[in-house]
Amino acid sequence: MIPRLVITTGESAGVGPDIVLANAAASWPAQLVAVGCMETLAARNQALGLNVSLAPYTSGQNIAEHRANTLPIINISLHKPCTPAQLDPENAGQVLAQLELATELCRAQECHAMVTAPVHKGIINTAGIPFSGHTEFLANQTSADAPVMLLTAGTLKVALATTHLPLSAVPDAITPSSLERSLRVLARGLRSSFGISHPRITVLGLNPHAGEHGHMGNEELEVIGPVCDLLRAEGLSIKGPISADTAFSAAQRATTDAYLAMFHDQGLPIIKSERFGEIVNVTLGLPIIRTSVDHGTALSLAGTGQADASSMKQAIEMAIQMASTTLG
Repeated sequence: MIPRLVITTGESAGVGPDIVLANAAASWPAQLVAVGCMETLAARNQALGLNVSLAPYTSGQNIAEHRANTLPIINISLHKPCTPAQLDPENAGQVLAQLELATELCRAQECHAMVTAPVHKGIINTAGIPFSGHTEFLANQTSADAPVMLLTAGTLKVALATTHLPLSAVPDAITPSSLERSLRVLARGLRSSFGISHPRITVLGLNPHAGEHGHMGNEELEVIGPVCDLLRAEGLSIKGPISADTAFSAAQRATTDAYLAMFHDQGLPIIKSERFGEIVNVTLGLPIIRTSVDHGTALSLAGTGQADASSMKQAIEMAIQMASTTLG
């Protein structure tokens, strides 16, 4: 069965519309449906010199493979006209409306996966709407208890025990129950979405040198270590907690299918420094499939034709792969 993907265009003042349109110019073994402002997409299409034919999407239509230079769109108008690179808090609600609709389409099985373009957290919060990121928003929308953010590029996969938190809040957020849930979701996702029958997970310590036996912090002794021991006793292949400064050595990577980092900037600089532009952000633990680009809104590139659409390409490819596996 051919999957149908819903693609959000994200923050209209950023590169989201550009990279969605750029990928619509190619053929795909899935149906692509964009959610965003038709007027903005038409203007950006013209500004970029693309020749993508835009048309309203009709719910319930037969699924067909995407034809190059076409793009069905579900229109959600902006409150105010958009100028590339100029954020407007009055348009923040439209960004979240995209996510809400895309989630509804996936939960109703009208679409089989969602792919998200970048949003600007700052302008959403400036508009008075508390928003810490896609992962947390989609967890709330789907009533998911323990979503796990996983960034993947090739054989390197890095998941996060905590996501968009101030560093000062991280230790209290790493509890035995939350860490156990994250590891179980990660192991299950590696099996079901990536076909790794016996995933090998390396768990990073929170503190320098993984706490140095309690001399640099007790989280490894009191929380992280016992949880790893518990799951190892059940037969999961888990190594750690180990020091983050040596965890990504060639020898360690050769025996690791995925890493679990304790906080956002502990593990992500590694994968982003090596494979930026090729990374896909996957949310595990949701009742729907969601992939995303690995970058932000890149306001200065919006409408210039200089935005790199390769991360969106990778995200679409992975969504197709994951949806096809689910559909059989």
